[in-house]
Amino acid sequence: MTSPSHVAIIMDGNGRWAKARGLPRLAGHRAGVEALRRTVRAAGDLGIEWLTVYAFSSENWSRPEPEVSGLMGLLKLFIRRDLADLHAQGVRIRVIGDREGVPSDIRHLLEEAEALTANNRLLKLVIAFNYGGRDEIIRAVKKVAQASAQGLMTADTLTHERFAAFMDTAEIPDPDLVIRTSGEMRLSNFLLWQAAYSEFAFLPCYWPDFSERDLREAIEIYGRRERRFGGLVAQDAAAS
Repeated sequence: MTSPSHVAIIMDGNGRWAKARGLPRLAGHRAGVEALRRTVRAAGDLGIEWLTVYAFSSENWSRPEPEVSGLMGLLKLFIRRDLADLHAQGVRIRVIGDREGVPSDIRHLLEEAEALTANNRLLKLVIAFNYGGRDEIIRAVKKVAQASAQGLMTADTLTHERFAAFMDTAEIPDPDLVIRTSGEMRLSNFLLWQAAYSEFAFLPCYWPDFSERDLREAIEIYGRRERRFGGLVAQDAAAS
């Protein structure tokens, strides 16, 4: 069975998990952080090379201020408490998203995590923070326009590959598999460019309940798919 090299996850359902238990939404987010810890360990054990998680979207700022503050606190706690362990495990952290307007203390923590783990190679953990797929594409278009104005490229020399180099995910392979928990079946502005030919697995469990078994189930779903990338023959078959 073919295994995905890059798995991306929309970690959905924290609030509904908490509501079902009569708990405040922040309790669901706390439980979601524990699920993230489990998933990072499981991904490393399963030989996944890249794991991208949708941690905080550019639209999440519109949530009630107490919830946003709580989420920021959980992010700080995760980095401060787990960074040393992730580094020791050989995990490299990379952050994608618009860093303009991000609180300076959060930005510095994210930059510290990237710098400390820059040479690690076991698992690459990509954190999508203040991230939106449409916003990323617009920012990339602006960079292309700037490069064109400086005479570094022309419209005729623009290709998919050259455009991708202006994205937040430059040098990061496109996800083979995108997982979304909680039963919802949409991308919610996540990796719109990169997921063009990804396989999708929509699981019914809420994110705080996500386990290694669920990750294995999604990988098994992926293994049963034939990836044609718009062609008539599956890629694996064509390569063999």
